[in-house]
Amino acid sequence: MEIKPHYFWAVRLPDSIKQYIQDEMTNVKQIFKFKRWVHMDDYHITLVFLGSVDQQKTQSVIDLVGDAIKDEKAFELQIEGLNVFGNNISPRIFWGAVNHETKLHQLQAVVHKKCQEAGFTLENRPYHPHITLARNWTGNEEFDRGLLQKHNPFYEEALSFQANEIVLYKSNLEKTPKYEPVATFSLLDE
Repeated sequence: MEIKPHYFWAVRLPDSIKQYIQDEMTNVKQIFKFKRWVHMDDYHITLVFLGSVDQQKTQSVIDLVGDAIKDEKAFELQIEGLNVFGNNISPRIFWGAVNHETKLHQLQAVVHKKCQEAGFTLENRPYHPHITLARNWTGNEEFDRGLLQKHNPFYEEALSFQANEIVLYKSNLEKTPKYEPVATFSLLDE
């Protein structure tokens, strides 16, 4: 059975930020017992998940989103902490928390709208920007939420960076890293 790639729009993280996160995660892997850690090159902040896409729709959504964001300006984001999704005993996703930045939410709304105009059926859950770091708790004991603050490398000083690239990624589940850029748009300098 052929596995169809999935596509998603995301904010690309600068390489220096990816390396910093990777270094910090290497320091806490023994504390946070997750099964699969995300490859450094796959760190991103998802804007809109599209699922599998045919070639005609791919070009349509690239054109619509590219045109809609051509005048958008870059903005600053901060990684402020660590958190988890899933049940508190055995969480399924370990993630880096991004500050609430109005410009990010506005950009996500524009991309979401253009994807719908291109014919995609999208989730309508509230947008919760984050950076997935690892998946599937495998610790022998229940997950201790107190560890999130105790071992948070971003607690004393948030990690700041310019959000200046929006990318349409294609997932290649059989490869590492698994996300391949299909289209990249630069945001204007502030």
